[in-house]
Amino acid sequence: MKKLIGYFLSPIHYIFFGGLLLIFHPIQWLCLKTGGYKAHKTSVDILNGLLSCTYMLLGSRARFVNNQALPGDRPIIFVANHQSMYDIPPLIWGLRKHHAKFVSKIELASGIPSISFNLKHGGAANIDRKDKKQSMGELLKLGSRMQEKNWSAVIFPEGTRSRNGEMKPFMTGGVSILLKKVPNALIVPVAINGSWKFFRHGKFPLSTFEKMSWTILAPIESAGRPAEEVLQEAENAVRKSIENQH
Repeated sequence: MKKLIGYFLSPIHYIFFGGLLLIFHPIQWLCLKTGGYKAHKTSVDILNGLLSCTYMLLGSRARFVNNQALPGDRPIIFVANHQSMYDIPPLIWGLRKHHAKFVSKIELASGIPSISFNLKHGGAANIDRKDKKQSMGELLKLGSRMQEKNWSAVIFPEGTRSRNGEMKPFMTGGVSILLKKVPNALIVPVAINGSWKFFRHGKFPLSTFEKMSWTILAPIESAGRPAEEVLQEAENAVRKSIENQH
C-alpha cells in the first residue's frame, strides 16, 4: 500500500523539493553578494528547514532530537552514519547555530541548483575521493576555518550511503586530519535512523508514511586520545542508538 500511495505522492514531493532548490539558488547568490556569509547562511538554513518539511508531503515524520547541552565556544565534529541524500536538510537545519560545514564528495559541488552553490561558497570541504592529496588539502583548509571562525563540521565516516540501513564501519582518515588542525574539537556522534526507507523502491516511487529520526548523542572528548579510539567510541554509540530504536 505504501508503494502504491508513493506513485501519487512522490511527484508532489519532487515538485516542491526541486522547486525550492530552483527558487533558492538565486536567493543564495543575492544574499551572498549583498549580505556576505551571514545572509547567505540564513538563506541556506531556511532552505533546508523547508526541504525537511517536504518529507511530510509523503506522509512521513522526521524528528530531530537534541537533548545534549553542546558548547557554543568551541568547534565540534559531528560524526554521523549515512543512509540517504535526505539525511542532509534536517542536519543543516538542526545544527544551524553551530555553523556545521559538510565534508562532501566533489561531484556534488557542480550541477545541482542551490546544493552546489552552497557547497562551493558556504565553507564545505569538497573532496575528490580519487585524489588523496586534494582530499587532505580540503580537509586541512576546513580545519583551519573551524579553528579560525569557531565553525563545526559534519562528516560521514562510512564513506558512502547505506542503502539498506546497515551501518558500515567508520573510517578514521577524515576525522584524524581534522583533529590535527582542530585538536580542541569535540566529537559528537549523530544517529540517523530510517531515512534509507524513502528509497526502498528506488527513486520512484518514494516510500511513504515512514518514521525517521536524527539523534544527537553524548559528546566525546578527543584531547590526548588516538583518533581511532575516539571514532570507535562514536561508532559504537551510533550503533547502540539505532539498535535501541528498532
